[in-house]
Amino acid sequence: MRTGPELDGPRVRLVPVAPAHVEALRALHRTPEVRRWWQEPSPGWPGDEPDAVHYSILVGGEVAGFIQWQAEEEPMYRCASYDIFVGPAFAGQGLGTEAGRVLCAHLVDDHGHHRIQIDPDVDNAAAIASYRKVGFQPVGVLRRYARYDDGTYHDGLMMDLLAEELVRQ
Repeated sequence: MRTGPELDGPRVRLVPVAPAHVEALRALHRTPEVRRWWQEPSPGWPGDEPDAVHYSILVGGEVAGFIQWQAEEEPMYRCASYDIFVGPAFAGQGLGTEAGRVLCAHLVDDHGHHRIQIDPDVDNAAAIASYRKVGFQPVGVLRRYARYDDGTYHDGLMMDLLAEELVRQ
């Protein structure tokens, strides 16, 4: 697992996932509101994607969610992508939007990414609305993109953000 620097927003702090965060993150991941989109966590989660940079989202020192990013480094297709969730007690407060803005600013300013992408389930209206507030635009539907634990396939909405479209509020 790669680590990155701590990143601060007005209300959120993104810190590298620490062993002390794992139990709280796994409990949030297993809530029905998060599991609906993220499914059951694997035994090694978080930390089972060695090419991703994993952060705990802290609000007032409390673990409120999780955000991870990874990059395609092939020069012709270089871009970054991220995944995020906030626990149900923190949902609907703009904290996920803020965490996305903080991370995207880091990816643009510190890593030089000109494009960032994200791929929520097409039915995840709250996530899509949040990503739009960060500046993401829909670019297409990925049909039968994700296979859920129950064996059903779900479409994904590919969204991307160009560096100059980032809403830095």
